[in-house]
Amino acid sequence: MTNKTKGIMGNSSETIRDLDNSFIADNYRGGIVLNTGAADDQIELAESACPTKALTSAKGDYKDLQVDHGKCIMCGYCSEIAPKLIKMKNKPDNPTQTKSRLIEQLVPQVQSSESYEQIGIALKNKIHKMFGRSLAIRQIDAGSCNGCEIEITALNNPIYDIERFGIHFVASPRHADVLLVTGPASRNMEIALKRAFEATPNPKIVIAVGACACSGGIFGDTYATTGGIDKIVPVDVYIPGCPPRPQSLISGLFLAIDKK
Repeated sequence: MTNKTKGIMGNSSETIRDLDNSFIADNYRGGIVLNTGAADDQIELAESACPTKALTSAKGDYKDLQVDHGKCIMCGYCSEIAPKLIKMKNKPDNPTQTKSRLIEQLVPQVQSSESYEQIGIALKNKIHKMFGRSLAIRQIDAGSCNGCEIEITALNNPIYDIERFGIHFVASPRHADVLLVTGPASRNMEIALKRAFEATPNPKIVIAVGACACSGGIFGDTYATTGGIDKIVPVDVYIPGCPPRPQSLISGLFLAIDKK
């Protein structure tokens, strides 16, 4: 049995204590990286291949090429058609406190070196200092495909066990400190999202989870969607990904608490 298999199966403890690189598959699509010194002739190909228009270049010059991680759904089409220009990485993109920081140009993001356990303990201490009790989350599906919900649900399984850090989910926004919102905010969910936000007591925290909540994602900004939840309610933290991994979710929670 390999070390990776032993880690997944558990070795006397089901809860993962240190989620290092061995628990991310080599072929996992965590995001894209722009290659420095790549040929300009692949820019147009990469832009045309992107279904969400996450890749843009104002002048058709590599130096002006940028990627919006809030729009990227990690489909991998750009890396397939322009392999010299773009590579897929197997680590998820970092959450940000402002939407503008989701846009990257040339310089790759610095990945967090902290483990899930380290981030979780730091988050637990922050929560206790700020609230003096556990943190209550209300998850809101504003028209998602349920991919993000699967990852959010994983936070409560024996592997990630988010409740050990003093975090739990509640059934009503009136009992919540945090609104964890997924989906592009469809027109039919616009009023419901506003009401949930208004019902949440202050100091409320709103987190956009996934590419759809950040920018509309694959659904975009159409007659049926609003193109991101920040067009309806104020957002404290954006977590890119399609869907984001549990590590990214807890990092986003830490960033949101730290912001407050």
